[in-house]
Amino acid sequence: MPVLKRESGHTAVSKQIFTIGYEGLDSEQLAGILHEAGVSLLADVRAVANSRKRGFSKGALGASLREAGLGYAHLRSLGTPKAGRQAARAGDAALMRRIYCEEVLDTADGQRALDDLAAMAAAAPLCLLCFERDPALCHRRVLAERLASRGFSVADL
Repeated sequence: MPVLKRESGHTAVSKQIFTIGYEGLDSEQLAGILHEAGVSLLADVRAVANSRKRGFSKGALGASLREAGLGYAHLRSLGTPKAGRQAARAGDAALMRRIYCEEVLDTADGQRALDDLAAMAAAAPLCLLCFERDPALCHRRVLAERLASRGFSVADL
């Protein structure tokens, strides 16, 4: 649900997005958290939507979310390049961020993908998904910051 804010004597609707990492969750827990937050669409921003964790590969995740009454979209173009994923696994969030911005978000294709994501988020309560539990160590933080600069409020689930 959008958050209502009072501005200059009138009520304005604030756009909100959520982020979540599925590390430590199962697909049923994920669906419950999303429902509780009022999310209707999960935007999977992994470059590679395969997972060794049962229930989190693209097909299985999409099916379980649809069964739970939630939408699913895999936005591969907003995923982290291999070098960025390696930097994140090595614990170098600054290098991951630099690689992600240079190779994805600061490109023309990345800007178009971010525009599409912003339109999706404006149309329905949306949550960004990746593996990493801590958003500070994940590229979804960078996406959330870029969306915040476009007027979205951000909540990490």
